[in-house]
This record gives sequence, C-alpha cells and structure tokens, in this order.
Amino acid sequence: MAQKGLQWWAVGSLVVLGLIWGGNMAAIKIGSREMAPIFQAGLRSTVASLCLYLWMRWNGVPAFPGGRATLHGLVLGLMFAAEFVFLYVGLNHTLASRAYVLLYTAPFFVALGAHFFLPGDRLSLGKSLGLALAFGGVLALFGRDLGGASWGYLIGDLLAIGAGGLWASTTVYLKRFLAGKVQPAQTLFFHLFFSAPVLLGLSLILEERPLWGLSAPTVLAALYQGVVIAFASYLAWFTLVHRFPASLLHAFSFFTPVAGVFISGWLILGEPLSWRLLAALGLVSLGLLMVNHVPGRAKETSAGA
Repeated sequence: MAQKGLQWWAVGSLVVLGLIWGGNMAAIKIGSREMAPIFQAGLRSTVASLCLYLWMRWNGVPAFPGGRATLHGLVLGLMFAAEFVFLYVGLNHTLASRAYVLLYTAPFFVALGAHFFLPGDRLSLGKSLGLALAFGGVLALFGRDLGGASWGYLIGDLLAIGAGGLWASTTVYLKRFLAGKVQPAQTLFFHLFFSAPVLLGLSLILEERPLWGLSAPTVLAALYQGVVIAFASYLAWFTLVHRFPASLLHAFSFFTPVAGVFISGWLILGEPLSWRLLAALGLVSLGLLMVNHVPGRAKETSAGA
C-alpha cells in the first residue's frame, strides 16, 4: 500500500535526484554536438536497459512478470519514447534553462490527471492555487524578449511542455495500472526496454546521420545519461513512485528546475539568467510548493508496499 506522506529519507532522495537531474540537459546539449537527438535518446535507453537487466539478474528480479503487466509496460514504454523524442528534439530549438521550467509543468498535469483517475489523490483549493501560480510562471516565460531571445524558441518550448505532459501521463498510468502489482525495477525496465527499439527505429527513419563524432565529452555525456540518469536515478525515482502519492512526488520536484537552470543552464552552458526566466522559475517553484503543502500531511503514515 502506498504511503500518504513523504518520510525524511524520501525527501532527501528527492533532493539528491534534483541535483543529479539538474545536470541532465547540459549532458543532452553536449551529446547533441556529435549525436542526433533521437539516436541519443535511443542510445540512453539501450545502455540503461542493459545496466538494469544485469542489476535485476544479480538481485533475482524477473524482467517480465507476465500477464497484463507486460502489456501495460509496453504502453508505458511507448509513452516514454514519445516523451524523450519531444525533449531531445526540443532541446535543439530552445535553451536548457527554458526547457527545465517547461518540462516541470509535469507536476500540474499529474495533479489534474490524478484528480480524475486516481482515487484518494484529489485536487484541493491549495493545489488549485498552486496550479494557477505555476501557470502564471509559464506565461512569464513566454513573455517578449526573454533573455534577449525571440519567438524562435517557440517550437522547442512547446515540445518541452509536450514532454512534461507525456511524463505526467506515464506517472498517472503507472499509478493506475501497475503500482503495487510489479516491482519498481520492472516498471523502469518496461520504460527502457520497450522505448529503446522505438527510438532507434525512429532515428534510422528520420535522421540522416545518427553520429558524426565521438569525443571524450560526448562519451561522458552519454554515460551520464545512460548510467547515472536513466539507470541509477530512475530506479530510485520509480521506487518512490510505487510508495508515495504521484502528485506529492511530482510537486516536491520543484527543486529540479531550480537546480537545472543554474547547473545546466548558467554554470555549464553559460546561458543568460534574465529577470523573466527567474520570475518564471520562482512562480513555478512557489506553485509546486503550494501543490505539495497539505496541512497535517507529515503526520500521515502507513505501511509501505
């Protein structure tokens, strides 16, 4: 049974995950200098699924539990593939700092989806106000002349929002059909294993040159995405998803766009920090905090899965 509140170890895990994910889009940008975007996403899923399969064999966890669970896993894998097509292609058309803010509209899509499809995970007045604040942040990000930029980022921005919506859809679908029925590692394996051939196949069809160089930064970026992000950090994430309410987990992830804007955008890639970007980041983060805050929630605990 899923727990209703976040325990201290879960909060600490989310902070560490936020820092790790804060460097992800910089790795994608660096990798895209010598790899086509969809191929890069497919390579990430392939490397991560191999690492996870070896981990599951070592720990005696079957890759496929059988029955309808595998069919639901296929659906998750297809949605996961679509999410990362949107994100990786979108990052070729917008800044990493903008993409972080827009991708993390996912918690709001989760809150809406959970209200309609997940019993016991309903919208409250506080959550609704948080959604409105964060929506204001997105509007601020689309203001004129953001960081000296123009509407030339629009395609990438829309793809980043689409990726956020798809991320939310996989979370709600997982909670609806698979939480408590399969192990977290199996859930992640579904995402990676079924998405890899789809992404590599799309790359073969749509991209003329999947790879045109293999420098040390490209190799390190690919390993960071495949081993650190898609294998280790996602395994931790899906463990949390199986144990805690979907909207609560996504709402606490406000820390990731903050870390991402500063780590990937400003520190690594040297992207500008305009007042509109910081205002959007502040509104989205405040909205996420409001969605997360429910009086007395910290006292509500129950047995884990």
